[in-house]
Amino acid sequence: MEREVRYCTTEDGVRIAYCVEGEGPPLVVVPTFIGSTFHSHLVPEVAEFTRQAGQGCQIIKYDMRGTGLSQRDIADISYPATVRDLEAVVETLGLKRFSLFSGNLGGPRAILYAAIHPRKVEKMILVATFARLLDVFSEQMLAGFAQLCRANWELAARTFADVGVLRRQSEDFGLRMANWYRASITGETMARYIEDAHHLDVTSSLHRVRCQTLIIHRIGDTIYPFEQAQRLAAAIPGSRFVPLEGDISSALVEDVPLINTFLTGAGTRIAPRTTAAFRTVLFTDIVGHTEMMQRLGDERGREVLREHERITREVLKAHDGTEIKTMGDGFMASFGSVTRAVECAVALQRTFDERNAALSAHPEQAALSQARGGRVEGPRPHGEPLHVRVGLNAGEPIEEEGDLFGASVILAARIAARAGPGDILIPEPVRHLLAGRGFLFADRGEFVAKGFEDPVRVYEVRWRQ
Repeated sequence: MEREVRYCTTEDGVRIAYCVEGEGPPLVVVPTFIGSTFHSHLVPEVAEFTRQAGQGCQIIKYDMRGTGLSQRDIADISYPATVRDLEAVVETLGLKRFSLFSGNLGGPRAILYAAIHPRKVEKMILVATFARLLDVFSEQMLAGFAQLCRANWELAARTFADVGVLRRQSEDFGLRMANWYRASITGETMARYIEDAHHLDVTSSLHRVRCQTLIIHRIGDTIYPFEQAQRLAAAIPGSRFVPLEGDISSALVEDVPLINTFLTGAGTRIAPRTTAAFRTVLFTDIVGHTEMMQRLGDERGREVLREHERITREVLKAHDGTEIKTMGDGFMASFGSVTRAVECAVALQRTFDERNAALSAHPEQAALSQARGGRVEGPRPHGEPLHVRVGLNAGEPIEEEGDLFGASVILAARIAARAGPGDILIPEPVRHLLAGRGFLFADRGEFVAKGFEDPVRVYEVRWRQ
């Protein structure tokens, strides 16, 4: 299919080739890798997917700087520079409000644009992507890829084509993909792209995305680990996450109804069992609760628990937390933001710490709290020190009648049980989501949680000065 080639110029003077097809609400396709949209006839499967997924939309596609029919001799190929390519196309067409589609290596580019221009992007679809490249490929792998591109671009292009399991569709699929890559970019430019991508990390931009976002990822993805999609869904406010069976690192024609339903808002809704609303789950627990109740007795012990409940509920409310339930000596709560959840945990520990410090400044209360044997007599039962432990986890819990269930909830409880007095513990994926947010962490090692096969590495959130 022949396309009319149009050109625009970025603010740094690079000529970008783009095309416009169809009518309807605008959908801008951000390149997922390096393949030129004007050479996609070499891989009909790719062109057919875009055609079907864009039905009812005005499709805008373009070639990144250094690729396809866009300007090849460019100096700046950084990720911020490639976002300028997208900005130039949008501004040239005068788009006021539109949707974005991308995935793989283009996903962070779409995320960064949506974070920078929240009023322009209405909806965004992300397929098999990530926020930080070094969470997917090691520095050694990237260096090896760059070296191979310079030494033997034909072999490197075949390698990139063979990495994706989509080549299983036909025997010559990998060969056609490799031809597409070679027609789209030189080995030297590809090597430069790889070398610059070491710094690719849009983690700090995720919480600034305000558009409706659909994240599609196959559970067995062999290139972009499934946990990368989980992290995106946990960090992008209000995102919808659809995990699918399979190991393909791209969208397929069979995904078109799901994508079109999201774009148009029409058709059959996604079944609740396939849609996971990501939340951060927080558990609190009073350390030494049983001993305290034995020492104080039921009536006075309950008064102490009421004070604990009052403090906890006030802090939860101040940090937009939702109380799921209380278990007598602890709480289960959920948050739409992982940052707010950890800020709430820190505020809880500081509040109880300040309360305990105030009590220790009054000898008569300290003596009361240290009494042993039978019930404690005295007029101030609330003078008992309270030491709380907190554990968190982010995931996709199952919601039923206001309660939350599932593996992510169970793991949060297991992590909380691992904590000591005054501790806040989080698993490694949550630590990644908090990168650049100003928190301090201490590695507390790995443990195998009951009911889980793989070890979990946990970190302590350092809240004391």
